Amino acid sequence: MSSHPVAGTVASLMPRAKEELAELVAFRSVADFDQFPRSESEGAARWIADALTAEGFQDVALLDTPDGTQSVYGCLPGPAGAKTVLLYAHYDVQPPLDEAGWTTPPFELTERDGRWYGRGAADCKGGVIMHLLALRALKANGGVPVHVKVIAEGSEEMGTGGLERYAEEHPELLEADTIVIGDAGNFRVGLPTVTSTLRGMTLVRVSVDTLAGNLHSGQFGGAAPDALAALIRALDSLRAEDGSTTVDGLTADTSWDGLQYDEEQFRRDAKVLDGVELIGSGTVADRIWARPAVTVLGIDCPPVVGATPSVQASARALVSLRVPPGVDAAEATKLLQAHLEAHTPWGARVSTEQIGQGQAFRADTSSPAYQAMADAMAVAYPGQEMQYAGQGGSIPLCNTLAALYPRAEILLIGLSEPEAQIHAMNESVSPEELERLSVAEALFLRNYAAS
Repeated sequence: MSSHPVAGTVASLMPRAKEELAELVAFRSVADFDQFPRSESEGAARWIADALTAEGFQDVALLDTPDGTQSVYGCLPGPAGAKTVLLYAHYDVQPPLDEAGWTTPPFELTERDGRWYGRGAADCKGGVIMHLLALRALKANGGVPVHVKVIAEGSEEMGTGGLERYAEEHPELLEADTIVIGDAGNFRVGLPTVTSTLRGMTLVRVSVDTLAGNLHSGQFGGAAPDALAALIRALDSLRAEDGSTTVDGLTADTSWDGLQYDEEQFRRDAKVLDGVELIGSGTVADRIWARPAVTVLGIDCPPVVGATPSVQASARALVSLRVPPGVDAAEATKLLQAHLEAHTPWGARVSTEQIGQGQAFRADTSSPAYQAMADAMAVAYPGQEMQYAGQGGSIPLCNTLAALYPRAEILLIGLSEPEAQIHAMNESVSPEELERLSVAEALFLRNYAAS
């Protein structure tokens, strides 16, 4: 770790950071209010608002966004004439999946083998704590040299676009010279990385109907069209033999020319079972950062336990399509819907509905802010040079902010390195990464103020 005074201050603040992250992780803040109480998300929002107020932020507010969730906003004034930096994170989290599959309770921060486990520890409640640590370290070492705005989103994981629409309706609120999105991650632990591209995404629900009602498979099976079988055929058409995504009309052969991802390292990071092949063609970086990727997220059909000998009259699925930079997500949605409709067999009735969308993102890495971050990373990670990587996931707000503030520089950093297992069971954060990235963000703000 660096011997810089800011690094020493952050190190001294880490016990408090752990306590605060534990408090924040304890909120079951999944922004799906059919499954989790709205009060849990509202409690997390109030926690962040109180923390910003305690740090001297002004105009702290719980913003009621159009999707029915709350985002937390605050502004910390800097010196007269200083630049403005917006710091972003989100406090909503993915559902914990099967809680019995967690080694320790998902909403109870637990230290194990040098990591802190809990849902949202890395994605992205840890990002909230990272911002607080950076600002506290600067305040203890001469002050914060820029105007700081903080926005903590309440529905990023749901992709329902509440903050994007709120920002479009109040464009002055988040205006800044530079925006730091604290929702990405290093390529691996200990390797400082900024994310320069994000794939976009679209979510489509597809429904297939073939019969007025279920039929006895012994009496009617063999001639009666099975809706579940028709759906499976349509979903299978979305992949080539090697597993590559094949949506009619969608380009799927672009390449990634930045940091490469070793195939054996990817297998270890993804925990691919022995003997199971990776899917797709091209380099791993091509496949996960530069090309479209379809995933069937869920299927509505009878469970195995309790299933009856029936030909299914109806079935539906939720399909995700990750969209690479350079492809319009709205156009990709139309192509996906058209493909599913064209490839549903036997004249089955098929309908598709888009339920979520986010555009891909590509940053301008030649901007002064990137040099300021590179210099900061070199101090926080002695002996390491900042790397540029892509990210397969999407952060729809990035494109909204880029469109609203075309002169703003946007950087993506964060705590979601491969070992964090975000969105999966046993999500965790490396406290060393939290410490180093907090140092890097603090020094970035200082460097950027002087640039």
